[in-house]
Parts: sequence; C-alpha cells; structure tokens
Amino acid sequence: MTHLWVRAEQRPNEERVGLTPDGAAALIRAGIRVTVEQSSVRAIAIDGYRAAGCDIVAENLWPYAPADAIIFGLKELPEDGTPLTHRHIMFGHAYKGQPAGRELLKRFKAGGGTLYDLEYLVDENGRRVAAFGYWAGFAGAAVSLKCWAAQQRGGIAGPVAKYPGRAALIADLTQELAGMARPRAIVIGALGRVGTGAADLCTQMGVAVTKWDMAETASGGPFPQVLEHEIFLNCILARPGCPVFVPATAKTAPRKLTVIGDIACDPTSDFSPIKVYDRATDWAAPALRVADNPPLDVTAIDNLPSLLPVESSEDYAGQLLPSLRTLTDLSAGVWGRAKAEYDRHSAGL
Repeated sequence: MTHLWVRAEQRPNEERVGLTPDGAAALIRAGIRVTVEQSSVRAIAIDGYRAAGCDIVAENLWPYAPADAIIFGLKELPEDGTPLTHRHIMFGHAYKGQPAGRELLKRFKAGGGTLYDLEYLVDENGRRVAAFGYWAGFAGAAVSLKCWAAQQRGGIAGPVAKYPGRAALIADLTQELAGMARPRAIVIGALGRVGTGAADLCTQMGVAVTKWDMAETASGGPFPQVLEHEIFLNCILARPGCPVFVPATAKTAPRKLTVIGDIACDPTSDFSPIKVYDRATDWAAPALRVADNPPLDVTAIDNLPSLLPVESSEDYAGQLLPSLRTLTDLSAGVWGRAKAEYDRHSAGL
C-alpha cells in the first residue's frame, strides 16, 4: 500500500501544509495510507486529520518512518548533513545553482533517497500542476508596500507577521498607508500566478500598476523603465536566459525606484535578474537596504504565502490533490517527470 507521511514543518514562521483533512480523506478512500505528524504550528488543526482517518504520530518523527513511506513537506529540511534515505516531496530549491541545494542533492545521493521537487511537478505541457504563486504575489506586494510606507516615515520596515485572512491584511495595510499618496508599481511576470496576485493587491490598495510580461521583456534589456517606478515587483523565476531587470549600477543611477519586491526570491541563483543584493530577507527584518539617498530597499522573503497560511494551504492543497491521487504509480505522469529531473541534476554528484 502506498504510504504518504505528512511531516511537520521545522522552519520558523512556516505554518502551511500541502494536504487538508478533506484531501487526506480522499486519499484514504483511494487506498493510500496517510500518516500526519503532530505540529505545534500548523495552521490547520490535527483533529481534522484524525477525524479523516489518518494515523497521527509525534512531531518530527519522519526520519524514523518506514522505508517505503513517501515523506511530504513544503519547506527545507534541517541542514544537518544526514543522508536522506526516503523519497521526499518538497520544495528543494536545488536545481538552479543554489549552494545549499547542491548539498541537499548530495544528501539524497548518499542515502539513496529521491527528491520529487514540488516546483518541478509539471503536466505534459510543462506547466506546474500546483503553485502557491498567487498568494506569494499578493503577500509580497503587501510587504513591499509596507517597506515603501516605512520609507515615507523616514525609517525601514519592521517585522511582519501572519494574518488570519486577506481581509485582515488589507485592513492593516490600509491603516499603514493612511494619508499617503500612493506610489506607482511595475510588475514583471504580470500574466502569471505570482504577478496576478501582486497586481490584485496593488489594485485593491489604489496603487497604479504597469504590467509587463514576456512581450515587454523580449528585447533582453536594459530596462530603464523599471527605475522610473517607485516599486518594482519581480514575479519571474530565475532561469537560464532570464534578463537582468535591475543591474548593480541601479544603486547609484538616477531613479525613482526605492523598493524592490523580489517575490520570486532567488538571490543566490546564477540567473537572478536582480543584481543589487545577494541574500534573502526574513520576517524579523523584511527589508535589506542596499543604497541611500534615495533609499533602495529589497524585500525577498521566500515563504511569503505563510503570511496567509490557511487560505494559501487550502488553495495549494486543492491544486495538488489530483496528483497526490496518482502516487500509486511513481514511474509515470508528474512523478515520473519529477524523478527524471532529480536524476538529471544529481547525476554528476
């Protein structure tokens, strides 16, 4: 029997989950065994999983799961160097030249396990079957506006925290921007899930949005128009051939740009389109100041949907469930394609 083991997230400020109780019940009806770890932080309570018929086990017990269990989580595993013997479903961030990603692949290689990277679960047309993109864009635009508002008050953005829902986020942001004339924002990648979420947040907050996508960036740059907006929201994943939208010279160039929201958040990738910073930011310090006079702050939080953990979990889990139903055959479909991607990137280790 196929056995899916939903682990607790161990990363700070991570409350999302990729499977809801209703989804778990559907998998169990399909003949898949589901084990769910208890969690002190998960946004969806354990009682629902128990009622759905899941086996409930202690938090962070996954290293001792049966050898045939498929371990399912979202964010990174603890970076302790231990070999990984299981098959894991997770966001590995390991295929774009990231240093930590290479170490992760070495751990899988050493333990004989396999990474089924959620970012590379794609259909026969190469389109991702599930993504948190909309909520990343929505929350990322909100944090970027918070950074801009803090600048108008002469400071830098302070800590951010989760919200019970989007209405609470909008209410908080409305209060923070009260009495301020709105900035202008440019969204690159505006036709995708991430860009749609970012543009929707801006529109709700009365921020004028310039929407760019592949047609507007096909020339390969440079793109001086980016510097003519107060806020730039990058919604394009770093990949080979990606143009540079903000070169290193932007720090000293004449510009109206004061906030970059790198929602795609791949600062350590060789293909990052933003060359003015080199590390992610976090919930405690969401803004990284990279220039002064005028200020230029970059916000690049890599688990933005966790600001809205319930809504983003329910949305993502609903998208992913049809693929989870096919876990009984890992050699075909989305799982076969993900395995081939892992094999390709781990072959030379």
